[in-house]
Order: sequence, then structure tokens, then C-alpha cells
Amino acid sequence: MLGDIISGLSTGVMQLPQGLAYALLAAVPPVFGLYSSFYPVFLYTFFGTSRHISIGTFAVISLMIGGVAVRMAPDEMFNIMETNSTNDTDLKKYAARDDMRVKVAAAVTLLTGLIQLCLGILRFGFVAIYLTEPLVRGFTTAAAVHVFTSQLKYLLGIKTKRYSGPLSVIYSIIAVLSDITETNIAALIVGAICIVLLLCAKEINDRFKTKLPVPIPMEIIVVIIGTGVSSGMNLSGSYGVQVVGNIPTGFRPPSVPDLSFLPAVFMDAVAIAIVGFSMTISMAKIFALKHGYTVNGSQELIALGICNSASSFFQTFVITCSMSRSLVQESTGGKTQIAGLLSSFMVLLVILVIGYLFEPLPQTVLAAIVMVNLKGMFKQFADIAYFWRTSKIELTIWLIAFLASVILGLDYGLLVAVAFAVITVVYRTQSPQYRILGQIPNTDMYCDVDKYEEVKEFPGIKIFQANSSLYFANSDLYVSALRKKTGIDPCAVLTARKKAMKRHVKRMNAVKEQKTTTVLKLRNDVQTGVQHELMNNEISSELAVNGKNVSRDSKLLDPSSKELELFMQPSTDVHSIILDLTPVNFIDSVGAKTLISIIKEYEEINVSMYMAGCSGPVVEDLNRLNFFEKANKRDLIFHSIHDAVLSCQFKASVTGRHHVEDQGLVDADRESQV
Repeated sequence: MLGDIISGLSTGVMQLPQGLAYALLAAVPPVFGLYSSFYPVFLYTFFGTSRHISIGTFAVISLMIGGVAVRMAPDEMFNIMETNSTNDTDLKKYAARDDMRVKVAAAVTLLTGLIQLCLGILRFGFVAIYLTEPLVRGFTTAAAVHVFTSQLKYLLGIKTKRYSGPLSVIYSIIAVLSDITETNIAALIVGAICIVLLLCAKEINDRFKTKLPVPIPMEIIVVIIGTGVSSGMNLSGSYGVQVVGNIPTGFRPPSVPDLSFLPAVFMDAVAIAIVGFSMTISMAKIFALKHGYTVNGSQELIALGICNSASSFFQTFVITCSMSRSLVQESTGGKTQIAGLLSSFMVLLVILVIGYLFEPLPQTVLAAIVMVNLKGMFKQFADIAYFWRTSKIELTIWLIAFLASVILGLDYGLLVAVAFAVITVVYRTQSPQYRILGQIPNTDMYCDVDKYEEVKEFPGIKIFQANSSLYFANSDLYVSALRKKTGIDPCAVLTARKKAMKRHVKRMNAVKEQKTTTVLKLRNDVQTGVQHELMNNEISSELAVNGKNVSRDSKLLDPSSKELELFMQPSTDVHSIILDLTPVNFIDSVGAKTLISIIKEYEEINVSMYMAGCSGPVVEDLNRLNFFEKANKRDLIFHSIHDAVLSCQFKASVTGRHHVEDQGLVDADRESQV
């Protein structure tokens, strides 16, 4: 309990300033950040399965909510012109705009919670696997860029329009640079001092985290100091520094979110629901692995769904796991979600009692807190060098996720990133590695012959392996690789046989024609009467000889003759090919037809095909796809490569012995004829 109390207090002092700051990202008044830091955190204590994560506001999700709110309730709808001067009419317009954006945020939160709840009930916790680590890290780095640019105007104390959608980062930077001359120097100085203090505190906490009992709560310190300085020096009235403004004491009465917004924000809610769950389950699994317990992905979805959908009736916006607060909650000794419960009670205290004290807090202080908390995300740019060394495909996923999210916005960027990640999966399975295996001497182990020098191939046997499943997308590539790796192309062998047959027939026809011409010439000589008797005997002898030769030629033309059969034998010494299907997870109908075609083609050139290492599901797939219609097909499957090799060697020895016996009978027959 002591560890949970210390952890809860430490997390609570971070929850408060971050709730106020991230409300600016969500484009709602800061007090709604406090509401979002209480209701969902309180509910997660009872429904979540992770003991260490800190639920609440988070920069990426808040920014996505803000993008939807700005799109649905833009300044133009309320005739607001961003200037550094305001009057009573402008204040009414701002109030109307903020009310509209709060309604949009509550509607998105309700729909997001319902989506998460339905996915959890349907046991769809596995959807997070499609958000791979490179994708998430690239996406969050892009979100950090969006967040940083959105906070520049608060840091500089200037008023510019907030942009959302494609190219919003570029538009925001252009807007800030165009009004850079109107920078509020007082706001900039306060913000810069806060940034320096926060960075120094973070560095101290990182370097001396083993010696410090709790991290230095610099965020709440700068909030308190900033509020005191702003109130004492009247920064808002004297220097025009923008402050948080009205923070009502107590809770607003619950109300049903405006359901008319739901159709327009459905796709945004789906993206926010998946991203929020991905953040939560990734951190939950890290802590569960470290501390030796398990988390249930589907139950986490249900917990988030309940937190978001129920809290939306109290005008909150979507929450998820905060990485920085979770690390603090775990490192300060938190063992259960009692720590999260205590942190929510601290926020409750502010809402009910002392919230009004933070009304003079400069917005530039909140912007400084947000920017400094992006430090960890910006460090993810180092992933580029890491993935360059380890995996070019994962580097491409990271870059696509980052660039698409920066250029197109977080919603479309996430969609593009997920689609590209799925394409890379198809590419990897469609273009697997193919190899020929050989035996490690005196073992039943088989490895790639191109990588290991000691590996030996068996005479007359080729072992072919592909490290992917066999289905419609790679079946043609599988056949091509098999022919290339084994060096045996049945079509080429059969074509060569046909051409050889034609050349053989043509040569025999030429011989026959030449001998026919000789006979006709002799007959003409007979007709002239020159040496009639002698020539008659010679012609008779020659005719007898030619008749014998022609008979022999006709025998050569017979495709069933031994000489032609010997001539038409395949040019390779390979008699067996073993397909190693150990890496294969499934086979579809196209893959099964491909195997049948391969077996048939190689049988035509007297090369036997065998399959080894088929898993149970693969055999079931083949059985379901009628691969075993012919009974002898089951004789082609072996439990392991070694079993298949032994069978091939035995059959080759039996075939060779029969061939020797047949050759002996042929020789004996020739001797008897002689």
C-alpha cells in the first residue's frame, strides 16, 4: 500500500498539468482535461487488467480529437478572426465555438468507446497486431511533429487559425511565421524558462533515478510558479499573455452527447479507438512481462470502451495510456491500480476545491509542458539508423507511417501506414527465400547448401524448401524457383525430346532417301544391258543388303526401340525431388493444384516427387482440396526429410537392380540371336 500511495501522489501531480495542457491539443477548454483525468481513471481501476499503466489524457489521442473538433467546428463557422485583441463580442463567439467543440469531442468519445466495447466483447483484441512497432513509432513521431507545431502559437503568444487535415503542419508553420512579428515577448520568456526547467528536471530524473526516492515533479512546480507569477504580475492584463481562464468549481451535470455528429465522425472514431488501444496494450504487455503477470487484450478493450463511453456523458474526451506517467507510476513503487485511483482523487480535489486557483496560469506554461513531454517521441528519429542496419522493410514502414501522417494528417496517415504494412506482409510471403538443402554428415539435419560448406547433397536427390505458405499469390513463383534451383525444367526436357525426335526422324528419312536413289541408279544401269549377268547378281545382293538396312532403319524409327529410348533419356541424373513443406502454414486451392501439376510434369520425365514435413493443418488442407483423390498420393508424404531421403535411396537401389537384370536379359537375347 505504501508503494501505491507514493506512486499515486507522484502520478497525480503529473496528471493535473498534463490534463490542462492536453485539453489545448483537443481544442477544448482546459477544465475538460481535468474531467478526462478523473472519470476514466476512476473506472479503469475496476475494469482494467494492467496493474501499472496510467490511464488518462495523451498527446497523440488529444491531437486526433482536436483535429476532428476543428474540422467540425471551424473558426469560420462562428465568424472568428484570429487577432491579438479581443472584445465582448469575440468572447461570445469563442464561447459558442468552444461549446460546439466540446459536443464534438464528447460525441467522438462516445462512439470510440462503443467501438472499443464491441471489439472487446467480440474478442477482437488481436487487431493491435496490425499496428507493428515500426508503424506505431513512425506514427507517434509524426504526431509529435503535429503536436509541436500546434503549440508554437501558445509558446509565442500569438493567435493563429488552427488547421487540420492534409498539409496542416505546413499551414500551421506558415501561419506562425507570417505572424512572428506579433510575438508576445513576455509569453515567450515565461515559456522558455519553463522549458529549461523541465528539461533540466528530466535530465536529473534520468541520471539519478536509482538514487531519487521519487522523480522531481517539475511539471506541477512550474504550474504553481507560473500561476503565482502570472497572478502577482498580472501578466494577462499588463502584458497580454493568454491564460487558462475560467475553471468552474465542481462538475457539470451529465448529458447525452449530440448523436447527430456520429455519422460524420465514424471513421475518425475507428482510427482513434485502434490507436488508443494499441498504446494501452503495448505498454501493458511491457509491464506485465517485467513483473510476471498477464494482461487480457479483449478485457483491455472492454475497459477502455467503458471508460470512454461512460465518461462521454460528463463531457470528457478520449483517453488512453500515457507512456510518461506509466513509467513514473511503475518506477515509484506502484503495484496495483490503487495508485491510479489516488491520482484521480488528486484531480478530484482540484476540480472540487482549488481549481479556480489555476485560472491565471499562462497557456505558454502548458505549451512548454507539452513540448518537453515530446522529447521521448523525438528520440524515435534514431530508429531510422537502427532499422537501416537491421531491416530495410521495417525502415520503409517507419518512413511511410511518418511521412504519410505528417503530410496527410494522422487519420489518413494511419490508414496509409496500415495498408502499406499489410502490403509488405503480402510481399514477404509472395517473395520468400528458396533454397536447396543438404545433409550435415552423419546426422538427420538438413541445411542450405549455399551457406554451409560441410553440407552434402545426395546423388540423384534434390531437396527444395520455400520459407512461406503456398497460395495463389506465390504459386507461380514457387514453380519457377523449383525449376531454377533444381536445374530441371520438365517443359524444356519434353521440348528437347520432341526436337530430338524430329531430328532423328529427319536423319533416318535422309538415309532412306539416299539408299533409294542408289537402288534406282543401279536399276538404270541394268536397263542399259552393261554386264547384265554380273550386275544382276550384284543388284540382287545389294537389294538384299538394302532391304536389311531399311528394316533396321524402320526399327530405329520406332519410338519403342531401345536405342531411341536410350537417346530420349533425361539429361540429368536426378531421379527424386523432395519438397520440404515444414515452413508451410497453409495451402489454398491454387497451391494444391500447383502441387498436382508439379508431380504430373516431373513424372513425365521420370523424376519422382515427394513431400516432407507437412504439418497437421496442411495435410487437412490437402485432404479438403481433394489432393488425395488418387490413393498413391498419400505415399508421397513423409514425416521428415530424412525419412523421404531414405525412401528415395531405397527405391533408387531397387530400380537400379531391376535395370541391371533387364539389361542382362537383353544381352543374353542378343547372344542367342547371334
